[in-house]
Amino acid sequence: TPLAVGAALGGLGGKECFEWIRRSYGNESMLGLIQTALLLVTTIMVFFYVMMKHRLRTLQVEHCLLCLVIGLILGGLSSFLGIGGGPINMAALFFFFSMDAKTAAKNSIYIILFSQVFSLAWTMLMGTVPDFGSVSLLLMMAGGIAGAMVGAELSKWMDSRKVEKLLYGLMLLVIAINLYNFYIFTRAL
Repeated sequence: TPLAVGAALGGLGGKECFEWIRRSYGNESMLGLIQTALLLVTTIMVFFYVMMKHRLRTLQVEHCLLCLVIGLILGGLSSFLGIGGGPINMAALFFFFSMDAKTAAKNSIYIILFSQVFSLAWTMLMGTVPDFGSVSLLLMMAGGIAGAMVGAELSKWMDSRKVEKLLYGLMLLVIAINLYNFYIFTRAL
């Protein structure tokens, strides 16, 4: 929970950083390029860490303040990048808390849920909820519920090694998408 609280608070900082860069450059392509480059580097680093983690000594962090600080960094980075934080959370949970893939995945979902509920409440409190169509909202909710149900079923028959293989594949997909986006944003500048 201290990690999730830190991630929720860090998310506010990540949003502020995002808005500051948006205002500073005034160019959506430059903002997209910065986000894409940071996400690409981060994902590559996480990918190689996850591939090599069995060779590295991990930690068993238990100090509440340190958990909060780790959460702040995770939340800030995830919010700035506009991602849920799954792969980044997974790597942090592997390294700082010596979790296996299935345990880390469950804790990552908890962190993301906590952060998103906090972010939604903050957005509503500040009156900065963007306009959106009710059909889009319903489709996103249905997609989230369906994804959770499929994930729960997959988890029943996947051991930690299979979860790691799925994580590798998804990270390679994210890397490929970011390479493409990096190319598109550099052409737009």
